Amino acid sequence: METREVLLQELHTIRAWESEQKDLWFWEKIGRLPFQLLDRLTPKFLNTKISEALNELGNYLQAGGRYLISESGTLRHIEEVYSRIEGNHPAQKHIAVIEDVGLLPLNIMDQAADEIVQSRTTLAGLQGATTGIGGILTLAIDIPAVLGLSLKTIQELAICYGYDPKIKQERIFTIKCMQFSSADIVGKKAILEELADYAVNEKADAQMISQLQGWREVFATYRDNWGWKKLFQLIPIAGILFGAWINRGTLKDVGEAAKMLYRKRRILERLRELEQDDK
Repeated sequence: METREVLLQELHTIRAWESEQKDLWFWEKIGRLPFQLLDRLTPKFLNTKISEALNELGNYLQAGGRYLISESGTLRHIEEVYSRIEGNHPAQKHIAVIEDVGLLPLNIMDQAADEIVQSRTTLAGLQGATTGIGGILTLAIDIPAVLGLSLKTIQELAICYGYDPKIKQERIFTIKCMQFSSADIVGKKAILEELADYAVNEKADAQMISQLQGWREVFATYRDNWGWKKLFQLIPIAGILFGAWINRGTLKDVGEAAKMLYRKRRILERLRELEQDDK
């Protein structure tokens, strides 16, 4: 297992990444005006479908719903990564439950997470290219599809670091990762403060449940922050290129944010364990 010095160095790397998040990306500087225009252009039945997707995500927060993934496939992937890196046959290191993952070396977790992000980013690009063919008519399909893929990707990364996404507190953390990936400077700072002691404060989950009572606003913000990015996708045919590029970028941002936030939790928990062992 990693030494205290190694964990502190990895924590320093994550904090440097957090500092970089203070720089607004070009699209966030532009604002939300495009989606206000988009709402006027979008037929009522399409807006209804988008609202239904947001309701599904609200159901996920409350009870899991259809967006709750099966953990077996992710555990098999982690097992394969372990075998590849450690040079063992999978049967020699069987990962039966998520709790087993939490005991693995950090580099195994990181490699498994990186491969999942790469795979889901590629999938999102193909999905965006497909839905970009029809312009505004397929945009209502693309938005809930990207939201669902983002949510499932974060859950897979949770498992990569030994956290069970079926638990409600973890579903709340999932939503925070999702919110962080599309937030502006003020939002990112607020979320980092909320998550700062999540790994060590038993009351943190209860506080976050309270903060997420307005989950509809969370997803409305997530959708609105796509702004100009999704507006480009309205152009039929040309939307293929925009759709692929936009969706790849979205999943890349989601994956990076989730990996860093879960990784930070695991590192802080291991540092706390080392401190307790020293006492």
